[in-house]
Amino acid sequence: MTVDDNVARQRAALTMIQPEPFNAEAPPGALACDITPTRLHYVRNNFALPAHDGVLQIGGAVGVPITLTLQDLRAMPAAERVITLECAGNGRLGQTPLPAGEPWGGNAVSTARWTGAFLHQLLSQARPAPHATDVTFQGADHGPYHQHTDVTFTRSLALSHAADPAAEILIAYQMNGEPLLPDHGAPFRLIVPHWYGVASVKWLTRIDVLTQHYAGEFQTAHYMYEWADRPHDPVTTMRVRARITSPQPGATITPGPHTIHGKTWSGTGPVTHVDIALTGEGTWHPATLHPPASPGQWQHWTYHWHPTQPGRHTLRARATDAHGNTQPDVPPWNRLGYGNNAIEICPLNVR
Repeated sequence: MTVDDNVARQRAALTMIQPEPFNAEAPPGALACDITPTRLHYVRNNFALPAHDGVLQIGGAVGVPITLTLQDLRAMPAAERVITLECAGNGRLGQTPLPAGEPWGGNAVSTARWTGAFLHQLLSQARPAPHATDVTFQGADHGPYHQHTDVTFTRSLALSHAADPAAEILIAYQMNGEPLLPDHGAPFRLIVPHWYGVASVKWLTRIDVLTQHYAGEFQTAHYMYEWADRPHDPVTTMRVRARITSPQPGATITPGPHTIHGKTWSGTGPVTHVDIALTGEGTWHPATLHPPASPGQWQHWTYHWHPTQPGRHTLRARATDAHGNTQPDVPPWNRLGYGNNAIEICPLNVR
């Protein structure tokens, strides 16, 4: 079996959005899992799968440049974290008028168990310059992009964040206990907890410490909230959101007791409560919210419902996090369609 055949087999269970570069959502049932099986984890690629020489360089404004291989990373103390990643464009189809960008529905979100070395330990070894401000992360992926004939995917974080042990940013080489697959950034990638997936650069080849703020294509031209009536903002942490995972929207159920299941997450979490509404307006009822199993992982919630009247019913799920952020009724429209965390409506037929 060729590499291409392997990749095709690994992609088979996903809901394809674009064949090349390959972009795909998790199938709806995958959101019910606490940890998403690798073959069901959503995939976001900006370019075709790249070749990688297996080497990671750390340089720029550092006292000790470092060259690492996969073997070197594995020789470091291993850290394992369960992290929820969501594409910044998740839910773009729910915005009106339809923004530019990949037509994501609502399932470009997944949770995996990532294993790797802590970024802050590597940066400490490299000894960033005292006046350094940013750290850039360059992937091996590149290609034509809008006005560029060839651009490499590169993102940055503030050095204060990248070097913070509390941020627990990983250079991951395993996903769910297995080596990374090509679609998920093999041989190693960045995992940035709490941030939209764009920050978790795949196929990592270079890390550079800078003494000025980075302003590349994927930092200041794209992955920006381009508002119509106020200054633009960068895409950073995931917005608070609740999803109904079972029953599926449009399902037909019988009158009687049912348990509604869902997931909720926030980049500024944890989520402190989820509420359910049973009509288009009226009372919100508290759901039972499970505590997070780990800081960067989505939370499970349930609501016991006993419909008696046949017909179409509309359930709405609304989450609020520890910082008081609550989902809006209307998607926050922006030109590139990022960060849609509007309250979900789940129609169900009772017969």
